Amino acid sequence: MATEAHGADAAHEGSGLVFHPMDQFIVKPLFGGTDVHWYTITNVTLWMAIAVLAIVALMVLGTSGRNRVPSRVQSIAEMAYGFVYKMIEDVTGKDAIRFFPYVFTLFMFVVFSNTLGLIPMSFTTTSHFAVTIVLALAVFLTVTVLGFALNGAKFLGLFWVTSAPLAIRPLLAVIELISYFVRPVSHSIRLAGNMMAGHAVMKVFAGFAAIAAVSPLSVIAIVGMYGLEFLVAFIQAYVFTILTCVYLKDALHPSH
Repeated sequence: MATEAHGADAAHEGSGLVFHPMDQFIVKPLFGGTDVHWYTITNVTLWMAIAVLAIVALMVLGTSGRNRVPSRVQSIAEMAYGFVYKMIEDVTGKDAIRFFPYVFTLFMFVVFSNTLGLIPMSFTTTSHFAVTIVLALAVFLTVTVLGFALNGAKFLGLFWVTSAPLAIRPLLAVIELISYFVRPVSHSIRLAGNMMAGHAVMKVFAGFAAIAAVSPLSVIAIVGMYGLEFLVAFIQAYVFTILTCVYLKDALHPSH
């Protein structure tokens, strides 16, 4: 195995490959060593903490004045608050407003993690499945427990398609059950996959910037990708949140 690894490294060096787009996603300890344990403080830990502190700074410190004529920071905080509030009200219904703190926290964490990952030399925590799967599983378990707690056995009506002919309802029930348990997988992979893909493409373009013949085109491509990634950072946070609202609606109103 060591010989094969050495051979692979030599092949990379021989081919002139001097950058590796996926290296930016490697989890590294901050304080020496190479082993990563559950208690190790890593670059992921650091940038998750920065995201939380940035959210606190925006929502607590930025709105502490409560000025009638809001500052720019207060305006951004109020816009984010109103945006998520309206989303929950439109998608899930007014009876779901009580879950606003949870949904709003998810949205802010994802959008800040996505955006902070665009800072040079930073780390995009939402590009790791270990992070997005935890977020998706939290939504899945919350919705499932809430569905049974509020509706009891009636929650199983989510899997029974009453509008379909009786003969095919059992088959549809199996399909609905499978799709329900696949939710946390698709919910997490969609976010992590999109963030990882965009950053990998930018890294590739950055590698071509060292080649004089194509460096101008590479710089233009990087600038364009940065603009696109800012848009993707918000869109992916929006998609993650609106899917959470859809799943929450199923828990509150489990009827087909």
